[in-house]
Amino acid sequence: MNRAPAKPPVSPAIRTVLGDIAPAGLGVCDAHDHLFLRSPQLPGQELDDAEAAAAELSAFRAAGGAAVIQWTPYGMGRRAAELPRLARESGVRIVAATGLHQAAHYSPELLARAGADLAGLFVGELTEGIGGTGPRAGMIKVAGGFHGLDRHARHTMTAAAEAQRATGAAIGVHLELGTGALDVLDLLCGTLAVPPDRVILGHLNRSPDLVVHRAAAEAGAYLAFDGPSRAHHATDWRLPEALGALADAGFADRILLGGDTTTAGARSVNGGPGMPYLLRRHRERLARALGTDLVTRFLTANPARAFAADWARAPHGSV
Repeated sequence: MNRAPAKPPVSPAIRTVLGDIAPAGLGVCDAHDHLFLRSPQLPGQELDDAEAAAAELSAFRAAGGAAVIQWTPYGMGRRAAELPRLARESGVRIVAATGLHQAAHYSPELLARAGADLAGLFVGELTEGIGGTGPRAGMIKVAGGFHGLDRHARHTMTAAAEAQRATGAAIGVHLELGTGALDVLDLLCGTLAVPPDRVILGHLNRSPDLVVHRAAAEAGAYLAFDGPSRAHHATDWRLPEALGALADAGFADRILLGGDTTTAGARSVNGGPGMPYLLRRHRERLARALGTDLVTRFLTANPARAFAADWARAPHGSV
């Protein structure tokens, strides 16, 4: 009896805007940030200047950065067509996102257009390209609410779970002020059966609840501590305690770090901390408390695993 030839094993890859790369090639990674972002919730603070984005990437590169995961989802001014040029010129790996944020960030008309086949939209942007012809997204971004999940969040997460099953992509979740992590995991990993290691919970530093942090790590999710420049949240001064507790409990491999620059005024080129802050100040401070080797893992090995996927569809090219 003739047998079909065995398919070659699929190696995990990170899908950047210039193509798929081996996880080991990611380097020092800002695991949650924004080069472009537009929202009616942030009037007058849009990130829409391509040259400012290029300058920010240059500053990040000079500080030792090698990769940025841009969590800006569908309909929020991603300017996806600019990303390949910025990646080539800066030498920084860029991963783009598909997905959908909270309803407050969109007009009703845009939500109506996106919602007809939300899972199909996500899958198309992950496998074919953003806008059909742009670079492919490498992750899915969705959002919860403050201590809960509304109808929009449940609809969006259901579509994200379907797209995750079709592609293998990781799902990054905006947690409003760091809350609702366990509700998100109950829905995504319980009801919708997404593997926990495909879920990245964002903004956990904004709610320094060590009990919730440990429960989320025990469930198998990745925990992103981002936005270190935000002095009005419990960020910098609580992070050594929170990360040390997770590491001591055996969950150092679950931790990611990011900058989450969301306004023009926060960019380093405009006088704010911006992307370089993560590596110029934040890394040094954490290393003093936790040790250089551990913090290096947070910035390199952990994001390389978190954003790698066994992509279910053949890539259209890689670099």
